Amino acid sequence: MQPQLNNYNIIDYVSPKEVANNMLGLAIEKSSLKIKDLLIRGALSGALLGIAVTLAYLVTAQTKLSVIGALLFPVGFIIVVLLGSELATGSCCLLPLAWFEKKISFNTMLKNLFWVFLGNLVGSLLYAFLFWLSSSDLNGPIEQLLIKAAEKKTIGYKANGFSGVFTAFVKGLLCNWMVCMGVVMAMTSKSTLGKIFAGGIPIFIFFSLGFEHAVVKMFVIPAGMLFGAKVTFVEWWLYNQLIVTLGNLIGGLLFTGMAIYYTHTSVSKQK
Repeated sequence: MQPQLNNYNIIDYVSPKEVANNMLGLAIEKSSLKIKDLLIRGALSGALLGIAVTLAYLVTAQTKLSVIGALLFPVGFIIVVLLGSELATGSCCLLPLAWFEKKISFNTMLKNLFWVFLGNLVGSLLYAFLFWLSSSDLNGPIEQLLIKAAEKKTIGYKANGFSGVFTAFVKGLLCNWMVCMGVVMAMTSKSTLGKIFAGGIPIFIFFSLGFEHAVVKMFVIPAGMLFGAKVTFVEWWLYNQLIVTLGNLIGGLLFTGMAIYYTHTSVSKQK
């Protein structure tokens, strides 16, 4: 019997309605994790994205084509998804749904996001330091791209005043629209291969377009600073990390979490 396209019975495909219901279930599951698990899984995610960035930069330097590097960057995100690690940027589109539906408390949501964010930061900084230690050529192609990116994404925005900060915010908003779409798209398949392709597509989009991801910048900017980028700690947080995190939170929640969940579920039924 041939798969029925109109009934969504395509091998391992999960319909949008099922995905929306699963989003709430996953949010509740995440909210029950212990602090230890949030920190460990968060740290793994931060480090894995940092590793993916260095891979993407290496390929970009070799091919002179940033789009090729962007094609490879999703490998880090895919590992995070398949191993059930934690990304604050992905959780921010799911956990608020559980709070909206009165399945978890506001404090539970905040605590979860805080510990995952901290875990992401620790993992990103750890890999940045280890990569710096392992570098045999401070003027190597990856190192130079890290320096360039760190300065562009901080003092570059600073130089343009409010306009620059607003640009960082909007790029953060657009970025997590795609990142959270990757989280949700991975839920549209029951197979490993399906999750890889579905989840990786939006991640390729955000990286190739140069949007701003808070966890990626937890690695890129401090790594660039270690290699000599003329960026201060205050410039890192004030002109990128904080504003990009806010953009990520709003973009992921509004354009992915709420948009998909509330158009494919009955609010009254969930309550």
